Amino acid sequence: MSMNKPLALLAALVLLAGCATAPRPRFDYDPSADFAQYRTFGFVEQPGTDRNGYSTLITVYFKNAVTREMEARGYTLSQNNPDLLLNFSASERSQTDVRSSPAMMSMGLGYYSYRYGMYSAWPMYPMNDVDTVHYKVGTTNVDVVDARRKQLVWEGRLEGRLTEAMMQNPSAAIDSAVTTMFTQYPARAGVAAVRPATK
Repeated sequence: MSMNKPLALLAALVLLAGCATAPRPRFDYDPSADFAQYRTFGFVEQPGTDRNGYSTLITVYFKNAVTREMEARGYTLSQNNPDLLLNFSASERSQTDVRSSPAMMSMGLGYYSYRYGMYSAWPMYPMNDVDTVHYKVGTTNVDVVDARRKQLVWEGRLEGRLTEAMMQNPSAAIDSAVTTMFTQYPARAGVAAVRPATK
């Protein structure tokens, strides 16, 4: 089964493009939740990445990555009455940046460099190059829910600029995104939560 481009876009949510700084994960959790009672986990019946009533490859990638992270923290995957239910969602949006830079800088480099040394513009001529950059920004969430109370107890969120490499390899993108978010997960199975020092 092939995955269409929109689903690939939904998956590609890991790092900012080029030399930009990688996004930091955002998180929050319910301080009243007793994390020490949680030992098993499962998944909601229809995660946010499913479409039109069927499971997508994106859902499979998320389940694999989340299962790895939860088991690394001592939780056991359970099909029957797990303590925690996990859900995930991904979305993308278009964004536009307008950037202005001096046109005659660095020995005349820039769009108007062909004029350099031959003639100048009239007084008050706008001497800036203006570039409009269009790109995609992706956001992904992982929710951890107390199955008995039907109450959200932890949320991880990551947002960043989508790259072509991410769209071509959504499995690796999701794997990295989930790994990054779970660096902020506050507990291990059967152990009380410890809030990370930074948020």
